[in-house]
Amino acid sequence: MKIIKGDKVKITLGKDKGKLGKIEKVYRKQNKALILGINIYKKHIKKSEKMPQGGVVEIPRPIDVSKIVLVCPKCGKTTRISYSLEKNQKHRVCKKCKSIL
Repeated sequence: MKIIKGDKVKITLGKDKGKLGKIEKVYRKQNKALILGINIYKKHIKKSEKMPQGGVVEIPRPIDVSKIVLVCPKCGKTTRISYSLEKNQKHRVCKKCKSIL
């Protein structure tokens, strides 16, 4: 998976298409990422000690990685990622402006 926590991404498919967000958590085995303010669903909660009134709560769900594109911090364009090896270190590189991410 070529995206990591803290990357700025743009949504390409779904109800939040076109929105920008920052990755909060990456689920590698499920191939999904949790993004702040994106893919929010409502869940009905019963009365409990934590929530004495119960009610409807908004919960962000993870979104599939195939539906997001990385936004380069240098050029500001949506881009794919390549890798380069320099002195036994692997760096992520923007395909459009060739800068190290």
